Parts: sequence; C-alpha cells; structure tokens
Amino acid sequence: MRLRTIGLTLALCLVAVAATFASDPNMGTWKLNETKSKIAAGIGKNDTVVYEAAGDSVKVSIDGTTADGKAAHTVWSGNFDGKEYAVTGDPTSDMRSYTRVDANTLAFAAQQAGKPTLNGQIVISADGKTRTVTTHAKDEKGMKVTNTGVYDKQ
Repeated sequence: MRLRTIGLTLALCLVAVAATFASDPNMGTWKLNETKSKIAAGIGKNDTVVYEAAGDSVKVSIDGTTADGKAAHTVWSGNFDGKEYAVTGDPTSDMRSYTRVDANTLAFAAQQAGKPTLNGQIVISADGKTRTVTTHAKDEKGMKVTNTGVYDKQ
C-alpha cells in the first residue's frame, strides 16, 4: 500500500510539472522572420530557437550564425527565476538568466566572465504565434546596439 501511495504521488508530481511547461507560451520551436526583424549589420542572428522541458528545468537550444557568417549552436538550461545558469557554445556569454515578468514576458541578461554583455526582453503575442525579442548590447566599438527579432511559432 505504501509503495502504491508513493508511486501515485510521484506520478501526480510529474503530471503537474508537465502541465506547467505545457501551459508556458515560450515552449516550442520558433523561427526567425527576417522580414519583420530589425537586426543591425555585423551582428549574429538566431535563426531557430527551441524551448523544451528538461526535467524540472527548461532547455533553450539556439541555432544561428555568428557576425562573420559561421554556424552557431548554443544551449542554456535552467529556470526562469532570475538566477544565472551556464551557457555553452556562445562566444559572447558564459552565463545567462531569465526572469518571468508576466505570463507572456521574460527578461534576460547574459554575462561573460562576470561582465554584462547583453540584456533584453522576450514578449509572446496574445495568440501565442509570435515572439518578439528585443536585445541591448554593445558592438565591438563599444557603441550601444538594439536589435529586434520577430519569431514565428512552428
């Protein structure tokens, strides 16, 4: 009987975690809509972004190109709790944090060796079909650059 109760409790916990991620509008695959985006020249771009559940965390995989046109693949796993988690594959950052602002909005920040490199906001449209990412960073000359990427849910 005790084993059955433990098994049932574990199953309910897994269902609750799955339901939480399923209701998150960020989850899924997003493709860059270059026509609607405003990305400065000489800046890399994220062509495809995938948010998926990874246990009790979120895994974000990004495929795109660097500023010089080379293929790039980065991965971040963590929670949307404002804490920094490691990033792999990104030459401009080694840590990234996401903070949930509201049901459809995330704020994020990236760092390299403890120094801020990028921050911004992600907003999911009310219908859940479009994702707008606004980033603020500095280019190689130290000038502030703002980019807006618009993504369509696949």
